[in-house]
Formats: sequence, C-alpha cells, structure tokens
Amino acid sequence: MSYAASNSSSHVWSGYLEQAQQVPNSRWIILALINTPVLAIFFNVLWQKIAPRKTSDPPLVFHWLPIVGSALWYGNDPIGFFETCQERYGNVFTFVLLGRKVTVALSAKGSNFVLGGKSTAFNAEGAYTHLTTPVFGKDVVYDCPNEIFMQQKKFVKFGLTTENFRQYVGMIEDEVDEFMKKDARFRTYQQNDINEWGNFDAIAAMAEITILTASRTLQGREVREGLNKSFSQLYTDLDGGFTPLNFLFANLPLESYRKRDRAQKKMSEFYVDIITGRRKNPDGDHHYDMIASLMDQKYRGGGPLRDHEIAHIMIALLMAGQHTSSATLAWTMLHLASRPDVADALYAEQVKRFANPDGSLRPMSYEDLRHLPVLDSCIRETLRVHPPIHSIMRQVREDVPVPPTLAAPNKDGGIYVVPKDTYVLASPLISQIDARIWKDGAAWEPARWNDAEGVAAQALSAYTDEGGEKIDYGFGAVSKGTDSPYQPFGAGKHRCIGEQFAYLQIGTIIATIICRMELRLPTPVPDHNYHTLILMPKDPKSIHYRRRKFD
Repeated sequence: MSYAASNSSSHVWSGYLEQAQQVPNSRWIILALINTPVLAIFFNVLWQKIAPRKTSDPPLVFHWLPIVGSALWYGNDPIGFFETCQERYGNVFTFVLLGRKVTVALSAKGSNFVLGGKSTAFNAEGAYTHLTTPVFGKDVVYDCPNEIFMQQKKFVKFGLTTENFRQYVGMIEDEVDEFMKKDARFRTYQQNDINEWGNFDAIAAMAEITILTASRTLQGREVREGLNKSFSQLYTDLDGGFTPLNFLFANLPLESYRKRDRAQKKMSEFYVDIITGRRKNPDGDHHYDMIASLMDQKYRGGGPLRDHEIAHIMIALLMAGQHTSSATLAWTMLHLASRPDVADALYAEQVKRFANPDGSLRPMSYEDLRHLPVLDSCIRETLRVHPPIHSIMRQVREDVPVPPTLAAPNKDGGIYVVPKDTYVLASPLISQIDARIWKDGAAWEPARWNDAEGVAAQALSAYTDEGGEKIDYGFGAVSKGTDSPYQPFGAGKHRCIGEQFAYLQIGTIIATIICRMELRLPTPVPDHNYHTLILMPKDPKSIHYRRRKFD
C-alpha cells in the first residue's frame, strides 16, 4: 500500500472516530436499549439451537424471550399451551417460567407420576411455601416439617365429623336464606314479586355466601359475629397476597405485599383472642366448630397445638376453602342459569324429596344430600370442567426417571430424567376435559354422571377407589386416586381433606337457592380467567333471577 493510500485511509478512520465521539451519549444509550434485547433474543434462540443437551432431558419448549420463557403463553392460556405442547412433544416436556425450569407431565399417568410420587423427590413445600406462609402464617401447612403437617391435617380431619355435618346443613340453609332476605342484590326477591326479574354478579354474591356459611359452621360463632367491615378489609388485604404474582415472587416492595403482612398479623391476633377467651370460658356454646376441635388435639409427642398454630390453621381453612368453594358455586350457578332444563330437574328432585302435604318444602338434612343425584351430578360436572386449580406443582429434590409408560423413549432409546432442583407440574384439568376420555369433554353435561356404564362412573370409581388401594397419609386411610382422570381435589398425600365439607357446603347452598329462585343467563357461559390463582369466570357473569311461585 502506498503512503498516500495509507494516509487517506488514516484520515477516513480518524474522521469516523471524530464523528462517533460527537454522537450524544443519549443516542448511545438509546442504541444500547434497542440492541441489547435484540441481541439477548438472538443469543437465546441460538443457544437453544446449538447448545448441547442431555438426551435424558425432556424436550424443551422453544421460546423467544430469555428468562421469561413461555410464561406469557402459559399465563394467558395454560390449556391451549398444554394441548399444543402435548401435540408437539408428547405427555412430558419442559418449559421456562421466569427463570424456572418446569417439566410438565400430562394425562392421568402424568398426574400419577407427580402427585403419587415420593415426597422426598417431589416436594410440595418447596413449590408453595413462599406463597402460603405469608398468608396462612408460620408453623403450619408448608411452613413446618412434613410429619407435623400430616398431623395437622389429621387434627382438621377430626373436626370434620358426621355429627358436626348434621348441624352444619341447617346453619348453612339459614345463612343463605337470611342473605337473600337482606342483601341489596336480591331486592327483587325480597319484594315477593314472582314476575319481576333481578340480577346478581355470580362471583361477588357466591363469595359472600361462602364466607358467611363457612364462618357460621367451621369457623365458629365469634368469627361469624365478627364479620364486620373491619374483618372484611382484613380479608381483602390478605386475599391480595394470594395471586399468581405472589406465587412467582415471594416478596416485592409493593403496597399489596405490605397490606398482606399487616392483615396476616391482625387476623392471627383476632383468632388468638378468640382462643384466649375460650380458655377463660371453656363452657361456652362452641361445640361444633373447628377451633374447639383443634384446641383438644395433641401432637404425637404429647404437646398441644400452640395458640398461633390454631390461629394459622383457621386462616388457612378460611382462605383456601373460600376461594375454591366460591369459584365452584359461581360456575355451577352460571351453568344452571344457562340450562333451565337442568335447573328444573334439580328443583323437581327437591320437590319430590322435601314436599310437605301443604305444598311447602321441609328443611334439608345431611342425610338428604346422599339422595339428590341431580344435585350431586351438577357439582361433580362443574368440578370436572372447572376445577379450582389448573396446575399443581412440586419442587424436584432428586433426579427422577420418567416411566416409559408416560413418555416415549428419547432419541437414543433411553428414558427421560427430570433433573434435581427443577419443578414438575401436573394438570388434572387436561385429563378431565380430554375428548379421548370424555364424550364432548369440554361440555358441561351433568347427565354423564348418571350413566352407570359411562366413563364418569368409572373415573369416579378410580378416584374414590372403593375396595381398592387406600393409603394412610397420617390423617386416616384415603384412596390414592392418582391414576384417575378425575382429580378436582388433587390426589395423593396432599389431596384436599376439606372435600366432604366442600360438597356439603356447595350442595346445601345450591339447593337452598334453586328451591327459592329461577335462574337465567342472558349471555353465554363465560370463559376461564387464567389471570387469577383460582379458575374464575370472566365478565360478563351476571345471573338473572326471579322468585319461584311456590316458595
């Protein structure tokens, strides 16, 4: 190269550098902000394409955004996400959820793999304690050793007796009746006009009825009497800590988190004050509630539950039970309002069983609930199509091989292994609406439960497992039920022990409302709102009603 050419080239570069130095810093910042995400996405995609992977690792769902992974797709449409991935990858696959690696196991066999697995391998505490402990409180549920938690579940089981249930039916019926006579949403009903139609929001009304009936029965007289604006605000603030955001991020500098923590402390003190008052006056009228039962229990070592433990168990029962029951009630009411034929059959069933000679209906008893097949079918069908939780997670504490009956061999002919320190996820809802198992699986059709030869009866048999395998998880022998395609209350050692009370509460509330009112839905049944922790209906969810002629 000649001196002149070299000198010319030097001038070009010096000119370029001079121009670059003149670019404002703000422009460099803007360029960096634009290019950094693009480069991050580029390298994330490249890494997925060329990075070496163990053949034993389950297939990874392709994702554009690093760290975020498939969170947006899963969060907005989990069922569509599961079904699409199942078609592409099979029953077992892994996706990235905000930095976490989550291996999904679909189908009834997938639920059995996750929910029926050893607790030393699949740990519920590791998956949920960051969500439940700030809301429920310390030393209960997932904030204590598993052995202690199993004993606490046993203590709760002792309070769910048939004797108590017999008392609860009348209490629940009275609460619903009083609510409909006084709440402003039922003003049309209160006017005793059988021709005028009113309306109520399914979620709001059922949420209030649920908490009123639960406080009158399980929670105790003092809690029911304390249901004022102050308690309602505490509940609302505590409930604000029971969201998908709280599940993903345990602690954020947000006002909702601070409200949650203040509410937890005050509600805990509220229950402790009740317990203290009862110790001072042990002869009070509170024989059938859960506080009384828990105060009588002792751990295997001989020590009683501490007052704060009783308080926190009561908070757990209040929060978890209220969400699941109110959601199931709202969905059932929406479907009944959309299907007058089913609602009429439900009413006719009650008239046949409860009719007095004068045409009035006698009060319902606990034993009556066993002889109302239409009511039972409506509840079971709602729980099939709208289970409270669509995803159940566990933290993996050791490498776990995937059974070949669940997933086909990998490309080397071997089995997949879920790595330690990741998460697994089961979705009973996928099995419960699977068209290959259920005829018109996504349709709400209660009649399917009355077919003794149908898949619903077979699924229920597998779930209840009568005469089959039963395991004592520390609170009495219950069916394992992890092989069933019907698991609305979960399965295995963490299966919900409030199942019987939930059926009693939901059944009594539905029966009480249906025998007093006709329902209509002016819009289609709403879709699922997947942005809530519990599966709730989207708007609109307004139900129209009018008073029955023969009330």
